[in-house]
Amino acid sequence: MPELPEVETVRRHLAELIEGDVILDVAVRLSRIVRHPSPSLFVERLKDRSICRVERRGKYLLFELDGVLLVSHLRMEGRYTVADPAEPELPHTHVVFRLASGRELRYADVRQFGTMDAVLEGEPLPKGLAELGPEPFDPALCGAVLRHRWRGRRAPLKSLLLDQRQIAGLGNIYVDEALFAAGLHPLTPAGAVGAETLDVLLREIRAVLARAIREGGSSVRSFRDGYGRHGGFQIQLAVYGREGKPCPRCGGAIQKIKVAGRGTHVCPACQPISVAAPKGTGVNA
Repeated sequence: MPELPEVETVRRHLAELIEGDVILDVAVRLSRIVRHPSPSLFVERLKDRSICRVERRGKYLLFELDGVLLVSHLRMEGRYTVADPAEPELPHTHVVFRLASGRELRYADVRQFGTMDAVLEGEPLPKGLAELGPEPFDPALCGAVLRHRWRGRRAPLKSLLLDQRQIAGLGNIYVDEALFAAGLHPLTPAGAVGAETLDVLLREIRAVLARAIREGGSSVRSFRDGYGRHGGFQIQLAVYGREGKPCPRCGGAIQKIKVAGRGTHVCPACQPISVAAPKGTGVNA
C-alpha cells in the first residue's frame, strides 16, 4: 500500500499537471470504487468543477474543487495518470475524468480496493479521513504528547505507529525503517518509552519520510508516481525487505518477525527490547 511519501509524490505531480483545470465529465466504470454518494450523483457533483488544489492528508489524496472535496484512497495498487485521450489506457482503468484542457485524468486499480468520495461543503468527511491523527511533520507533535497518549499502553510500538488514529500516513515500510534508525525494537511496549526517546523516534520518522519524499517514494512492488515513474528510495532501505542480509550498522543478520499481523524487519543487536515484550509474541526481554 502506498504510504505517505508515495502519496505525497503523487500529489505533487498531479498538482503540477491538473491544478487549475476543469472536470467536464466523469466515467465511472466500476461502481464500487465510489463510496459516496451513488455513482450517478458522484458524476453530477464533479462535472464542471474547477480543480483548485491537490492536497494530502495521511494516505488520502484530496482534490479540492470549487464546492466539492474529492477524497481518494489508493489502497493497495491504485494509480493516477494524466494522458491524451488517444493514448492507450492502462489495464484496469476504472474511473476517467475528462478535463477542459483536452486531457484525461485516469484512475487504474488492479486490486480494485481504492475508494473515492465526493463530499459537498457541510457534509461529514469519510470516517477514515475524519479519524486521522496528526501528521508526522506537525510541529505540535512531540515526545511528550505521545508519552501522555501512550502512558500505560502495553501495545507494541509498531502497532500504535501503524494506527492511523495515532499518527497519519505511516505504514509498514517506514515504520520499520524509523524504528531501526531510532534503535527501538518494534515489540517494545509503547507505554514504557520515555518522552525523550519518543522525541528521537519522531526525529527519525521525519528524517526517513523526508528522504523518501526526495527520492519519489519506494517502488517495493508496483508503485509509480503521477508521471509513471518508479520511486528510488527502495535502494536505501536499511532493514525492510532485507531478511537474512547484513545489518548496515553492525553486520548481523536482519530478522523478520510478525507484529500486529504484519511482516516486520528488525536487527536484534541494534534494536534490543529493553523491557518485556507483550505476551504471545515469542520474544523475550
